[in-house]
Amino acid sequence: MRRKEFLIGDENYEDVVEFLQEMSFGFLGIWKEGDYPGVVPINYVYFNDAIYLHGSKAGEKMNSIKQKPNVSFAVAKEYAQIPSYMSDPFYACPATVFFKSVYMTGKAEVVEDLQEKCDVLNELMHKLQPEGGYHPITLEHSGYASHVKATAVIRIDIDQLTAKFKFGQNWKPKKLQHISEQLLQRGQALDEQTAELMMRYCPHAKQHNEAE
Repeated sequence: MRRKEFLIGDENYEDVVEFLQEMSFGFLGIWKEGDYPGVVPINYVYFNDAIYLHGSKAGEKMNSIKQKPNVSFAVAKEYAQIPSYMSDPFYACPATVFFKSVYMTGKAEVVEDLQEKCDVLNELMHKLQPEGGYHPITLEHSGYASHVKATAVIRIDIDQLTAKFKFGQNWKPKKLQHISEQLLQRGQALDEQTAELMMRYCPHAKQHNEAE
């Protein structure tokens, strides 16, 4: 059963865009010959309201996209594992995980415009190597021109997008505060950020804070 309280609506769509821009790795769903669908783990960049991928011009991924351009793409990040004993000393049932995920469907197209390819590759480099240390990718640079032409760039124009951010939105204020305090005490890598996101997205959190 889909829990509607975890779905992110238009009022928080900028958070979805920020998440897509933050992440650099996703999973491309393609059609394959035979009885099984294909899933390709791949780097990406979200740019100009589309998902862009790059790679070789040959191979199963490219052949599939050219034959059947309808694809799916998913991005996810786990923030915190919530052990059962944080809320119940005996039963395993309360154990859960807090995360962000985005799933989309769209049509994939091989980009032929060389300037668009340069723009995308520069965006990808900026994401994966933000410290710089390289010359920007341009067609005028003799060292890049042939590589840009030889590199495949794919654009996925998004038809539908669903975002699910799970941070205890279905919990009552008392439990929400209790788990948040335990996360801050535990102090793992993303626990503090998780506690902040609980307060951001949980409808009861604002009421709880206002009451204080």
